[in-house]
Formats: sequence, structure tokens, C-alpha cells
Amino acid sequence: MQFPGEVTSRLPKTGTTIFTVMSKLAAEVGATNLSQGFPDYSSSHDLFDKVHHYMNKGFNQYAPMPGLIGLREAIAEKIEKLYATKYNPETEITITAGATLAIYTAIAALIREGDEVIVFEPAYDSYTPSVELNGGIPIYIQLKQPDFHIDWNEVRKLVSPRTKMIIINSPHNPTGSVLSETDLHELEKLTNDSNIIVLSDEVYEHIIFDGQQHQSVCRFPKLAERSLAVFSFGKTFHNTGWKMGYVVGPENLMTEYRKAHQYIVFSCNTPIQMALADFLKEENNYLSLPGFYQQKRDYFNSLIKNSRFSFVPSAGTYFQLVKYENISQEKDTEFAVRITKENKVASIPISVFYHEGVDNKYIRFCFAKSEEVLTAAAEKLCKI
Repeated sequence: MQFPGEVTSRLPKTGTTIFTVMSKLAAEVGATNLSQGFPDYSSSHDLFDKVHHYMNKGFNQYAPMPGLIGLREAIAEKIEKLYATKYNPETEITITAGATLAIYTAIAALIREGDEVIVFEPAYDSYTPSVELNGGIPIYIQLKQPDFHIDWNEVRKLVSPRTKMIIINSPHNPTGSVLSETDLHELEKLTNDSNIIVLSDEVYEHIIFDGQQHQSVCRFPKLAERSLAVFSFGKTFHNTGWKMGYVVGPENLMTEYRKAHQYIVFSCNTPIQMALADFLKEENNYLSLPGFYQQKRDYFNSLIKNSRFSFVPSAGTYFQLVKYENISQEKDTEFAVRITKENKVASIPISVFYHEGVDNKYIRFCFAKSEEVLTAAAEKLCKI
């Protein structure tokens, strides 16, 4: 069946997301799937028990639009301990149905027709469509190799009177790079005395390695007062399918955010919110993540170090970028598909995270998997 009239696409260049494409291909050919970014191990059974408890207690109706106050208070306490900044749980924290929706809602609430939004590439694939759907104009700046850092002089040249928002992401998907304290100070200086809003995607805040400290916009007072920061429970607690996250920001920005939020999703899963409020009280439930994931990163990298792939260990996230230029000169999209079919390991090609398909011979593997899965994948990769 088809609509008989004319359909004018608002996203004419957009097809099915690469994550869906590669996961589907992996399933079809029986490949080890290191493409889509989700763990293959269980979330805490204690958390499951808490959700079940609140379901049985009858907490199964709509939560308040901004989220349950108990959860917002727990988040405010967590942020103050980690980043030494106070957010008012009543007016400056909102619970969302996942981080991707939170990002879209922030853009929908604050970007008008013709507003320019600076996007650093390679960029998580929801940023640009969200900007375009709301009439904004993405202004692209490439992160500089080999460590995928921001050239702040280039940013200054591209900031204009039409610049309404800058989107940052650290730890960074897909490259695994992280922003330094110096980077945040540069952003602070750049946006000072301007009307620019910072949208900070910090969903991997607790997955950061080698003793580094996550540089949240929440740490920097001048940035915090102009920023909406987005976080993810799914990434933190190994339950991405629950689609639970939150956003924090100053009251005047959050007021506008909630105006859109109430019509896009209204409210989020009630018993899960109640369970998360309890679960956050135990700090080790999230402070243990750097060590947990660094062990997985190091294990996977030790298995592929003698392969023909080259790499710099990921600084954060649960993704490892590898370069295959010593193996093939194929386009990364073609190479990723071929090794999925022939070698039975699925990855994500990095060119799809650029608006012009820049091909630097990188693919991305997810190491949020069991040792058995990582071992099996690495054995196949070492034979390529």
C-alpha cells in the first residue's frame, strides 16, 4: 500500500541508520556483531528487582512530566558530588526517554528556521537530522586526526551572528576521543558574552580510561549557565533498551526545553524511575565503570595487537577505532560489508558519520561484549 498523494521528504538524503543495516547484515550471515553499541551482558539483577518491586506496588501510571522528584533529587546529588555544581531538581533537571530523544527535544525547543548549529564530524548520526528537521543549518567542522581533537581557531572562524548552538560530545562516539580541561576552557572563552547555547552529549561520562577525569560542562560555571547536558542511564547501567536518560541545564533553558518535552514524550517509565532513584544511592553502581570497561578495552586490544589493523587505544566510550589501510584500499562501507560476509565480524564504517562521506579507512568495533565474544571476534580479525 502507498499514499496516493505526493510526499515531500524533509530528510531527502537520509536512509536507514547504519546501525540497523550492519546489525541486520550480521544476523543474516551469522557474524559476530561488534557494530551496534550495546552490551551483551545483563544489567544488575538488583535493579531488576527494584523495578519489579515498584511495578507490584502499583506505580504504573504516568510520572510527572519532568520526572519523579526522587530521581531528580538523586541526580542533583550525584552531579554535585562529581562536578561540584548544584542543579535545582525542581526546575533544572528533566527525565527523558533516552538520550537521543533528549538531544532532539533540546534542538526542537531552541533552534529556529535559519539558526546555525556547529557540529563536529565524525558526528553521532542523530545530530544533523535533528537540526534539519527543525529548520536549522548545520555548520560542519572536522575533528583533526590522528587523535580527533577540535581546532578551536577553526571554530572561531566559523562562528557567526547566526550561530545559535554548538554540539559537543565527550567521550566521543564514534572515535573514543575525550575533551580536555583546556578544550572546555576554550569553549568557555569562545561563547562568553554571546547568545550561543551549548548542547553537550555526555552519555559516556563514566566510561573514560587511563585515570582521566570526565570534563563535563557542569564543571565550568560559565559554560553550565548556557548549556544543556544530556546523560544516559542505559549506557551507564547496561540497559540501553529501557531508553532512559536525563538532561540538566539552567532554569530559563529548561523552561523552554520542557515546553517541547511535554508534547514530544510527556513523561517516562514510572517504575523504572523509582528503581533508578534507589539504585543511584550506591555510588559504586556507576563509579566502577571506568575500571570495568578499561579491562574490556585492554583485553580486546591485546587480542588484535598482532593483526594487520592499526589503532590507538580508545580514551573513552566502549568503542575502539581501527585503521585498515594496511589491509585494503576499499571504501570503508565496502570493507565493513565484506568482512562481515567473509570474515564474520560486523563493524561500523566511520565515513557515515560525515556529511560528505569522508573515508579515512577507519572502522569501529564495540567492545561492550563478553570475553567469549571478543575472543571469537579477535581470532577472525587476526586472520584478515
